[in-house]
Amino acid sequence: MSTPYDQRIDELMEEYRSRRAAAGDLQRRLREISATATAPRQTVKVTVGAQGELTAVEFPTGAYRRLAPAELAEAVLTAAREARQQALGLAGEAIAAHLPPEVQASDFLQGTADLTALLPEEPPVLDAVRAYVEQGRRPL
Repeated sequence: MSTPYDQRIDELMEEYRSRRAAAGDLQRRLREISATATAPRQTVKVTVGAQGELTAVEFPTGAYRRLAPAELAEAVLTAAREARQQALGLAGEAIAAHLPPEVQASDFLQGTADLTALLPEEPPVLDAVRAYVEQGRRPL
């Protein structure tokens, strides 16, 4: 005999499976994020992944040869920063729908969002659920 509790547990399990599948899809999408930026005068082209890690550095023209080492270093760093911002923007767009409205995706990605403020110290548990879990029966 199926009880309302059994039905609710089945619903919760289905919701869990759905959220788990969505999390796997999100993780895959985040791994695939890539952004590229090119410095002025095509001196350097930099590609980064979702976390801002360098995945490619190219010199599409010979313009880099005319730069002093400090100028070339600055061109690489500037292009890397620009590409990183693009990648973070793409990652933010991917996760924004999965975050509560009060959490900004950029804060989340930079590790500055206070996620503990979203959850109470103790989760609210209905008396009926607590009795069922503790005693295996519904309260009178």
